[in-house]
Amino acid sequence: MGGVLGRSDSLRRSAPESKLEAKMVEAMQKRASEGTSMKSFNSIIMKFPKIDESLRNCKTIFEQFDEDSNGAIDPEELKHCFQKLEISATEEEISDLFKACDINESMGINFSEFIVLLCLVYLLKEPAAVQVKSRMGLPSLEATFETLVDAFVFLDKNKDGYVSKNEMVQAINETTTGERSSGRIAMKRFEEMDWDKNGTVTFKEFLFAFTRWVGIDDVEEGEDDE
Repeated sequence: MGGVLGRSDSLRRSAPESKLEAKMVEAMQKRASEGTSMKSFNSIIMKFPKIDESLRNCKTIFEQFDEDSNGAIDPEELKHCFQKLEISATEEEISDLFKACDINESMGINFSEFIVLLCLVYLLKEPAAVQVKSRMGLPSLEATFETLVDAFVFLDKNKDGYVSKNEMVQAINETTTGERSSGRIAMKRFEEMDWDKNGTVTFKEFLFAFTRWVGIDDVEEGEDDE
């Protein structure tokens, strides 16, 4: 059974914040109708090392598109990125993706934000985006992004394109049945995902949390300290 929706959840889901969010929700609902291979939250956690390795391999690609080597991809550099990867997108779509992933509104996409952006492109531009892996020289990237999509579908029990607190609790409980700490674990994970604190998690929010869970942010901080 899916999570019980409160009135605020219902209002939220009937009015996505942006065109991009509406597209994400629609794409996720479509993927949810196809099912997921994930069996438990633990099965997601066990994939962390492999996902971490695959995502870190994107660093060389990020540096290639960071043309001025300032540690961030600006709007113009992002347009060049789409051109070089031969991804068909309008200027509005590229701008929407940039704004969605530039979380701190610095007018620059850092490495973890770049990973989130690539995964969103994979979700929204498939099957064209599948060809990107060969252009980037990263054959494992498609499988990694597919795992992330699969993980979100597993959490989205009622298949509405969002993850609620109740759905997160249910996902954790399926793994840790009978453990008194399972509720606290679920709440901690949910709070880490729900960064805008509106009670529901989009695929984009899930991706940002995931980069922290596997330690991508730690890589950036370590480089900044050097």
